[in-house]
Amino acid sequence: MSDPVSSEPVSSRLPTSSTLRIPVVNVSASGKIHVREQQGVFQKIRQHTNTLLIAIFFIIPFINFNGRQAILLDVTEQQFFFFNITLWPQDFTVLAWVFMAAAFALFFVTVYWGRVWCGFLCPQTAWTAMFMWVEAKIEGNHHHRTALDNAPLSASKVGKRLSKHTAWAFIALVTGCGFMGYFMPARDLYIDIFTFSSGFWTGVWVWFFAHCTYLNAGWMREMMCLHCCPYSRFQAVMFDSNTKTVSYDAARGENRGPRKRNKRGTDIDKVVKPEGLGDCVDCHLCVDVCPTGIDIRNGLQYECINCGACVDACNQTMEKFGYQPNLISFTSENALEKGQKPSIWSVKALGYASALLVMLVLIVMDLNSRTDIQLNVIRDRQSLYRVINSQSDNEVIENSYLLKIRNKTQQAAFYNISIAYDNVSAYEFEIETETLVLIKAAEQLEYPVTVTSVMRDNLGMTAGNARDELTFLITEVNSAAEIDSQKPLNQVSQESRFFRP
Repeated sequence: MSDPVSSEPVSSRLPTSSTLRIPVVNVSASGKIHVREQQGVFQKIRQHTNTLLIAIFFIIPFINFNGRQAILLDVTEQQFFFFNITLWPQDFTVLAWVFMAAAFALFFVTVYWGRVWCGFLCPQTAWTAMFMWVEAKIEGNHHHRTALDNAPLSASKVGKRLSKHTAWAFIALVTGCGFMGYFMPARDLYIDIFTFSSGFWTGVWVWFFAHCTYLNAGWMREMMCLHCCPYSRFQAVMFDSNTKTVSYDAARGENRGPRKRNKRGTDIDKVVKPEGLGDCVDCHLCVDVCPTGIDIRNGLQYECINCGACVDACNQTMEKFGYQPNLISFTSENALEKGQKPSIWSVKALGYASALLVMLVLIVMDLNSRTDIQLNVIRDRQSLYRVINSQSDNEVIENSYLLKIRNKTQQAAFYNISIAYDNVSAYEFEIETETLVLIKAAEQLEYPVTVTSVMRDNLGMTAGNARDELTFLITEVNSAAEIDSQKPLNQVSQESRFFRP
């Protein structure tokens, strides 16, 4: 049995009362979409934000700090450089908190402004817009592009298509270099790629991301938003009656229909509309300018990315006909149905804001607890202890350890090795090897250490257990083994055991 709702016109199903509720109708675009070029307030904002996003993406890898790339995720060395902060694999919980905080920040914004991220800041949207701009410059406006699709094969058509795809391929290749510039030195990467002197795996990854960019922004375009983006599938659960989304005022616009323009300069209050018609002139511009090919007049749809192109197009039409603007606008359900101003208080928003605050606190705590020195103490596994002098009354016992000390900073530093132990112990402990070491930036030093113990004199103590607890301390010092009083104490410790007969 066919669906009776789908067989009747949308306008006949829309109530005309003041308590109108916009129906939720999913409309899939069919065929290739040639988006009509549109100018307006929101499109200028989109152009500026997209340009800024793309510029930041390419510029960041070229920023230097202390003689190295400021932001670099060095997979080979397993280090993440962020200006003066160096994160190692064991510090990547910080990145986990950052990603979680970004997610909750996105959810928080979604409660108030819907999919504004998708329309104005999403990289997929930005690169698609750039590819469409190149296409328009080479092949012409949307009418010319449609005609070119239907035109027979000719030298002109081949030339335009070849020029377009060559430009796309070049942009995609630069984008691949830009992305990989976050994982390897960017200045050398661009030179190696464009002089065909890069290593095998470097070239493979750059061309892989170049192909992804070319396919996503050049061919798939809106299909990524319609079918591949998970955010479009679950973002509606974050909406409430105060969420501002691109919406069509059906109570004002229906019934829709074509008509003659009013004379310019006519007072809006004196404009006379044809009997039985609303403000919508059914010009179809809101569909022509939509990057996902939907008709916003059919109601809220998950395909809508809140880019505001239909808002600009409709406002221009309303101006030409002398009608009030914002027949299509960024508005909320409460404002559309009840005339209420959106409330800033929302249970969902408060929940997401609380989660975001928790993530930010965890980031700060994790960064504050992070040390610039890492220490791992490994005992000699071949023998628990060695007796050095067993003939005397006070025998000397020796234990061997391997200290793995990692300098997690971006500068070479001197470190002093010391030990701490219980003062009530019957033994004294001493490090026999050199205690001052120099470790280069981002280097892990494997340093063997020998510790000896002797019985204390004149304490009246007797030997207790066959092992004592020792604590190895690694402290950053200067070349004279003195702690810099102008810097905070940079120290790390780890416990181990000392064995004896």
